[in-house]
Parts: sequence; C-alpha cells; structure tokens
Amino acid sequence: MKHTELISTHQPIVAIVGPTAIGKSRIGIEVAKILHTEILTADSCQVYRGMDIGTDKPTLEERQEIPHRLIDLVDPDYPFNVGDFRRHAIQEISRLHTQGLLPLVVGGTGLYIRVLLRGLCPGPPANWSIRQALTQEASERGWSFLHEKLQHVDPDLAQRLHPNDQPKVLRALEVYQSLGIPLSKMQKEHQFQESPYPSLLIGLTMDRQVLYRRIEARVEREIEKGLVEETRRLMRQGYSRSLGSMKGLGYRQFSGYLDGEYSYDEAVRLLNRDTRRFAKRQMTWFRKEPGIHWITLEESDAPDKAAKHILKAIDDFLCTFKISQVASGRTIPYPTKHISEGASQLKIEFPTSIKS
Repeated sequence: MKHTELISTHQPIVAIVGPTAIGKSRIGIEVAKILHTEILTADSCQVYRGMDIGTDKPTLEERQEIPHRLIDLVDPDYPFNVGDFRRHAIQEISRLHTQGLLPLVVGGTGLYIRVLLRGLCPGPPANWSIRQALTQEASERGWSFLHEKLQHVDPDLAQRLHPNDQPKVLRALEVYQSLGIPLSKMQKEHQFQESPYPSLLIGLTMDRQVLYRRIEARVEREIEKGLVEETRRLMRQGYSRSLGSMKGLGYRQFSGYLDGEYSYDEAVRLLNRDTRRFAKRQMTWFRKEPGIHWITLEESDAPDKAAKHILKAIDDFLCTFKISQVASGRTIPYPTKHISEGASQLKIEFPTSIKS
C-alpha cells in the first residue's frame, strides 16, 4: 500500500514542536517540500491578521513555496480560543486526508497541539452576560481580585494560573458560574486521553545558550523589519493594549514604549527577557507531553539536516501501518532510534475509530 493510500485510510498526522526561535518554520518547510504537503500552523498569535512581524509569520515567498494554513484567520480584536483553533484545524486535516496528503502541524502553542492529538476537554459555550459582568468587575476592582475569587471556587486551577492570565481566569470563573463545577475537575475527568488521529509528535531542542543567542538575533531582525511601526499602526487602528492579541511578544513591550511608560532600550531589554522566559515555559510544557520524539539541534545545523532526521522518522512511522495489525485501542511501539540521548521509546496511540 502506498503512503497516499495509508494516509487516506488511517488518517495520521505529524506535529513538529519546540520553543520560539529554534527554527521550526524553516525546518517544517523543508519537510513539507519533500512530502508535497501543506503546513498547518499551531500558533496562537499568527491567527491574527495584520500582526505579521511580531508573530514572525512566514513570508509571502515562503507561503508561495509551501501553503500555510491556520494563519490570518481573524482580526486582532476577535476573542479567538483553542476551540476555534481545533475546529479550523480539523477541517484542514480532513481536507488533506481526503487528498491523500499528510497533515504537517508546525508550531509552539502547546495547548493547540494537545487538543489536536489528545482531544478537547468539553465545556459550556461562552456565556457573554457572565463574561461581561466579570470583565466589568475586573475593571472596577482589578484582575487580582478575580484571581482571588477563583482561589475560593477552584483553588487547584488558581494555583496554576498567573493572576495576569486574564483570559484563562475569566473562562474558569465563567465555567464555574455557569455550571457550578470547577473547570479543574472537568479537566481531571477528561485527562486529554482521546486519540482522534494516529500521530507522530516530534520535538526540537538545543543548548539553552545557543537558543538565547537565536532569540536575540530574532528580536533584532524583527525590529529592523519594522516591529515598532507595526505596533504603532495597530494602536492607531484602535486595538487596545488590553486585548489578548496585543499582549503578544513584541506588541506588549513596544506598546508600553509608545505610550511613554519606558524607554526604547528598556522595551528591547524586556522583549529579549520575556522571549527567553516564554521559550523556557514552552520547553517545560512540551517535556510533559507523552511520547514526544526529541531531536537535538546543533548551532551549525542547516534546516535540511534536521529535516532529514524528521523525514526518516515519518517514513518509519507510516511504515508501521504496513507491518502492524492495528487493533481497536491498541498502543503500538514505534522503534525508531531517537536522535537525542536518553530519549524514551515513542508510543503511537491509535484511535478507537481506526480499523485495520
């Protein structure tokens, strides 16, 4: 059976993840070129139109070379959430499977990757009256007050959420007021144990100091490309600094500078610092993901070198469908040797809907 037939029959997906500035996008393009497929971007900032430089969107030339989906979906003031992403992504995945193409998901938003590979914890639809009342309460008494409120009704989740993580604090309180059930309890019961697709999850990592140098180079490059001007344009268009989109890296730091809160040099310093912290949080998240296949990159590695390792892993992954009897609910060992030292054997989770 050819790979195109395997893809149409078994509907697998491959995801490439890693911290910001590690080179996921360029490596993904090299992989997509060989596979003759498209890239599904898993980035919570690239969904917004008009936010190009600060989110490091692929260039027009790169998009012409390889189609990139799930970017430029909504305007910056749209309250886009993980459920919206999953709905859009499933549509694109289904289209690619129908065409016999392997969906290649590339990105660094861990929750987006998780809900694609392991399902989405069900929750009530948005209750706009409750949300509006909570937002009004926050404007009058501060977001720290809402976080204290969450500590009383859902202490487990409140412990995991930073008081400034306004969308998640707001959603947690909204769910509790709608259902009378802590969101953390719903998440524990769900446990993200669904397996919608057989999947291969590949993680990219590198020495921390090397990554930090890449982050500094990326910040410098984005500033040279016009990040400050892009932020100014968004502010002039009326997009408030309180929007989730405007709290993204680059926009948050330079909107403060443009509002006269601190100097240009301080904005640059904050952006470098916050990007390093963000990369660290991303790695902490991905290290907790089960069955990830790690590839360690060296500073001198060209994108095509990493792409070769990934392509070998993908080929072995697809070959498991030829040599293994896929039974409902079974977990099949994936024997490919890991590139990074000390990595454990990867498991491929097959969904119950997949039949041999």
